[in-house]
Amino acid sequence: MKQIFKRMLQIDVGFTTKVEDFIKHTGPKITYTKQPLQNEFFIRSHSLLFEQGIRNVELSISQWDDVPCFFQTGERSNVPFDIFAASFYLLSRYEEYFPHVKDLFGRFPFKESLAHEHNFLKRPVVDLWVQKLKTLLQQRFPDLEVPPKPVRYTSVIDVPVSHSFAYRGFFRSGIGLLLDLFSFKIKRVAQRIMVLTGLRKDPFDNFSELIEIHKKFSVPGMFFFQFAQYSRYDKNISTENNTFQYLIKSVADYNKVSLAASYSSFTNFDLLKHEKQNLVNVINRPVNYVRLRYNRVDIPETYRNLVDAEFTDDYSMGYTHETGFKAGTCTSFYFYDIQLEIQQPVKIHPFAVHDYALLKMDSQNEIFAELDRLHREVKEVNGHFITVFSNELLGMEQKMNWLDLYAKMIARYYV
Repeated sequence: MKQIFKRMLQIDVGFTTKVEDFIKHTGPKITYTKQPLQNEFFIRSHSLLFEQGIRNVELSISQWDDVPCFFQTGERSNVPFDIFAASFYLLSRYEEYFPHVKDLFGRFPFKESLAHEHNFLKRPVVDLWVQKLKTLLQQRFPDLEVPPKPVRYTSVIDVPVSHSFAYRGFFRSGIGLLLDLFSFKIKRVAQRIMVLTGLRKDPFDNFSELIEIHKKFSVPGMFFFQFAQYSRYDKNISTENNTFQYLIKSVADYNKVSLAASYSSFTNFDLLKHEKQNLVNVINRPVNYVRLRYNRVDIPETYRNLVDAEFTDDYSMGYTHETGFKAGTCTSFYFYDIQLEIQQPVKIHPFAVHDYALLKMDSQNEIFAELDRLHREVKEVNGHFITVFSNELLGMEQKMNWLDLYAKMIARYYV
């Protein structure tokens, strides 16, 4: 209720279970129950929000005009489905509590999702439902004022590895060179040698270019740096490297810097706190925002750990290899822990686009057709358009110039 009315519609609401108080109220009012009391605005309730814990819920997808919905209601209801229960189902990630086959990195696969199965992953259905609810409420209560809400944009830059060749030390550089030689990666050998001899800039070192792009278009950029020890999945340069620390400080002068939590910290709470504190010591300011390596989230344990580590905001809600709206929304929301039956004090900012989801596309035209589609959906509901790009992909030499594409994207949507 708070998410829909206070955060999305920006309307203050009160709640009562006393019939006499409800009848005495003279302003706009809604009953959310099995039967209406009088002739008020009525939404017939599904049992979901009156339960505790998780159970198998029968879902049947129907349409509200052109928008998919579920938890259908009877004819007397002013809304043809229980919008509150359906929104809660998606925002709480209810489906992730059930047993499912995880992918290689322990993530919930997009193909297992209700949204993918019923072809609404590319639409922020919760926001679309709320927009239609607003229209119905204003028709019923003409004096009801709903403040306008502007579209918001945030560009997230993920920095799991700050440099491809530079600052890796003699041993790691030597091993890397040998591996490239034995794999006959001649072009990569040449790149490595040129970087190490100072004849060429490291390909992943595109931070000055990104900062200039953000400054040019006045874009609120956010950089998430991994600040962890070397491991199988965490291959950044040493956190003790002065050049690396100076890089983080210099980026923090122009954009918000936060933590890209390591893969190793996913199951090691003390390590997560340690990484956070080390980054705090470098930039000398609080680190409240976090992104998880490979967008690896385990509901609800991950968010409990983030709360205990005193993070306030998370930017990991989305699929790495598929565009769309994982939680059915493009509006930030607080995580609700169903097992504990509490709203956790960590705000989730869902992204619509991860750059690795664009790799399967063959041209900039195809990519921008997909980005245009998602951007239109967000703009239609005055939502928050969040994209995630990594300095790795932006620095890779592939079939297209990703840094050029990124600059075009910023100019196209963020201005």
